[in-house]
Amino acid sequence: MNDTLLLVLFVSFSVLEIGILVCVLVFYRRLRRSEHLFNSLQANQENLLARIEMNARLEKEIVATFAQRQAELRNLDEKLEERAQSLRRLLEQAEGISRSPQFLREVILNGRRKGLSSQQIARNAGLSVDEVDLILAQQPKS
Repeated sequence: MNDTLLLVLFVSFSVLEIGILVCVLVFYRRLRRSEHLFNSLQANQENLLARIEMNARLEKEIVATFAQRQAELRNLDEKLEERAQSLRRLLEQAEGISRSPQFLREVILNGRRKGLSSQQIARNAGLSVDEVDLILAQQPKS
């Protein structure tokens, strides 16, 4: 009886050891799977951080470029405004010259030399036909 009890105890402990060994192997496999998943998540996190850093750098470059473009646009706007003022002044001077009596007289006389009629000269000079005829009548015949 003592031998059977020992044999039963031996078999029981052997089965228990095998059970514990199977549990350790299952635990080890799960631990390896968890470790692989953890490494994968860590790699993904590093990739995400690298992309976030790259996006932050690109955003800074875009903002810097935008600020530079805004400054260039302001500069171009100032130059354009200066040019517009200069052209306005020139236009005013040209209008003043074109309305001067001496200039109108020269336009009318040149038109007459080219053989234009009083109506054509008046239309070109922006005057009435009577004004053109008056100026032509004041000039000595050559």
